Amino acid sequence: MKTIILCGGKGTRLWPLSREQLPKQFIKIFDDKSLFQRTVERAKLFSQEDEIFIVTNKDYKFRVLDELKEINISIPERNILLEPSGKNTLPAIYFGIKTIKEIYGDCNVEVIPSDHVINTNDAYTEAFKIGENLANYELVTFGINPKTPHTGYGYIGIGKATKEGEHHLTDVRRFSKSADFQNKAFKVKEFKEKPNLETAKKYVREGYLWNSGMFIFNTKIFTEAVKNLTPEIYTAFESSGSLVEIYKKIPEISVDYGIIEKAKNVSVVPLNTSWNDLGSFDAMYDVYDKNKDENAGRGEFIAVDSSKNLVITKRLTALVGVENLVVIDSGDALLIAKRGETQKVKEIFKILKNKGDERAITDKTAYRPWGQYTVLEEGERYKIKHIVVLPKKRLSLQMHYHRSEHWIVVRGMAKIVVDDKEMFLRNGESTFIPSGFTHRIENPGKVPLEIMEVQIGEYLGEDDIERFEDDFGRGKEKV
Repeated sequence: MKTIILCGGKGTRLWPLSREQLPKQFIKIFDDKSLFQRTVERAKLFSQEDEIFIVTNKDYKFRVLDELKEINISIPERNILLEPSGKNTLPAIYFGIKTIKEIYGDCNVEVIPSDHVINTNDAYTEAFKIGENLANYELVTFGINPKTPHTGYGYIGIGKATKEGEHHLTDVRRFSKSADFQNKAFKVKEFKEKPNLETAKKYVREGYLWNSGMFIFNTKIFTEAVKNLTPEIYTAFESSGSLVEIYKKIPEISVDYGIIEKAKNVSVVPLNTSWNDLGSFDAMYDVYDKNKDENAGRGEFIAVDSSKNLVITKRLTALVGVENLVVIDSGDALLIAKRGETQKVKEIFKILKNKGDERAITDKTAYRPWGQYTVLEEGERYKIKHIVVLPKKRLSLQMHYHRSEHWIVVRGMAKIVVDDKEMFLRNGESTFIPSGFTHRIENPGKVPLEIMEVQIGEYLGEDDIERFEDDFGRGKEKV
């Protein structure tokens, strides 16, 4: 079975933890691995590394490559499919399905988001084995057996067990002695949007499942479904235009709305494992370990007479006499919200985005193909950065019109080019680059290069840059 990982989301409901340049799938929320890295490892349960395809935003290409390298997974660059613009899940999935079909012919493909938390227990592998066989006949989705009523998820109403589900029941019992319900597939009766609490309770009583957003599709069956139900997607992708032209033609549409809710040949496989889509800070609170006062979080915090709070902080944070709060301190922004109301955080993101506020895009740390930089302090005519250049990488050959820069090496060895002069700087050594001089930093070593940069000038915006050479194909508009 082949795998498509959907990796283009921007995680606006987790602002300020998540930003456009660092969406939630790339955040190390629990340990030293991001949600995306965990997803890639999960994909290897059913696919070889060269059978895994990643559909992502064009701006995330180098982030994806660096994340894969960090966990020593080699996915061919041809398998990293770059969307010129985000058009929701249906175009992304069709892009992946069409590419896989061109390489392998018709086959079964699992489709999994890159930002979910899932326990890959025996029930998970059994369910996907059922789904893989069933996909030869049906469009297959997975429903989570709900533990409690939840207002943040869509629900799936189930009908009769499918004939294929009955057939596979005998096949999978060698793996487990789970209840029959967990070893069958069912025809989908209906899909329901996120309900209020009373309706959610009713759905749970009536045996509805949470809509997980995971699928297995046969490329032939899925292509026919798109051709019949959303012909504008099919026609655009089958045209001879460039990918940019194709994406200009197609609507923004989810696979649920465009295909799954309309098709007649849809079955759901119940999935009895812990699962969370981390779609809000309320969902994040659910998956974090709690202390005796039911407080949860990450970072240094002290809670006095306070309970049931989520705290994620980069500095010491103290709570006194409060409960059911979400407190997120990212260093450059502070969010305080009532638990149960955190779905509205995306409205904050929209306000910032509409104002052109950079804090919707990035925090003080910005990620680049060559590494990253963190703004430590800035004033009217100065800015101080901590720059990290990854081994064997270099910044573009560039020039600034309005600022000069002073570089001090604090770790590693730097190869520096200033106009036609080349030099090597070691730990503790420095150099000065006047405005109007071409310059470049390179890390020729095997450990990350760290540099302190002090900028001085009348304009310190990141768009004050002219590039002459760049290893990553970037133009003037991207730093």
